[in-house]
Amino acid sequence: MNRRIRDFGYVIGKYKTGEKNKITDVPGVQVGHWTVDEGMQHTGVTVVLPGKDNAYLEKYTAAVYVHNGFGKTCGLMQVEELGTLETPVVLTNTLNVGKMADALVSYMIDETRKEGEEIFSINPVVGECNDSRINRIQNRIAGENELRTAISEAGPDFEEGNVGAGTGTVCYGLKGGIGSSSRIVRIGESSYTIGVLVQTNFGATEDLKVSGEPVGLRIKECLRQEDGYNTEDRGSIMTVVATDLPVTERQLYRIIRRCGVGIARTGSYTGHGSGEVMIGFTTANRVKAGNGNVVDSCLRLREDMLNPVFDAVAESTEEAILNSMTAAQARQGLDGRWYRSLSEFLKIRDRQESAGQR
Repeated sequence: MNRRIRDFGYVIGKYKTGEKNKITDVPGVQVGHWTVDEGMQHTGVTVVLPGKDNAYLEKYTAAVYVHNGFGKTCGLMQVEELGTLETPVVLTNTLNVGKMADALVSYMIDETRKEGEEIFSINPVVGECNDSRINRIQNRIAGENELRTAISEAGPDFEEGNVGAGTGTVCYGLKGGIGSSSRIVRIGESSYTIGVLVQTNFGATEDLKVSGEPVGLRIKECLRQEDGYNTEDRGSIMTVVATDLPVTERQLYRIIRRCGVGIARTGSYTGHGSGEVMIGFTTANRVKAGNGNVVDSCLRLREDMLNPVFDAVAESTEEAILNSMTAAQARQGLDGRWYRSLSEFLKIRDRQESAGQR
């Protein structure tokens, strides 16, 4: 069983987590993977389904934020312009973005036809990280069948670490991967869930911090003999935020920008060669296609109520990144170099001691 950062006694932040401490604690959200991890192919597909019904026919209020744009995503422009998400969110490797976009279009056409509707235009949303240090990325082996497999296996619980789109990624010079976390915030008389999923492939080894501790410096010294550390912050991190908060697309934009706080808490300064991209959606305030309304109404949380949300999404992002690294297992790169797991370098701490330091 893959270990998460809390298994080592590190408690990130102060907010209560959801039951699974994953993005799927947001009701209706599901995650699935397709993975290949053999020979020279170590890559995959991860899909985040915002709900069980058709996103094209009833769109999700959504937002995107590009913190640093060294990336090759698909579909962000329309989400930014219209404030809606009409497909699942797919994560893969850099050279597979086009194939995943095409596959997602085919999947959505089929799903919408089942409900007696035709698609004439659709905006597939695909994110990526470059896994070429571990995976023979030029082979572009993921296509429509692989996407449909990931979707068919989507559910409320899912694996983390080197699985799906995180199979070949590297984070802080160690093995990166898929990680997730969630927080519960109480606003007024209601409780809401914020969930984060990350695909991690960034960071310089010496900068890594775990719950504020500069563990990267110690790890760099351990790896110096192997020349196995990252000397600069490069790569990418894709961050997907889900919530059931009644917020507008503008408020979601404000919320997902705070993912950068969580990334920074793990030590990253957002280097030139790293793409930090955030995608967020809420399961509240759905937009039904063709409803005939001239004016649509939506619920909007008061702006001065957002502070705990900002805090919680930063916590979730920080913990999701660390979970991606502790859950990952060591893998050898194509050049023979080994990328070890963060779990190899962490001692199990007393939980009371950990909580007392926050």
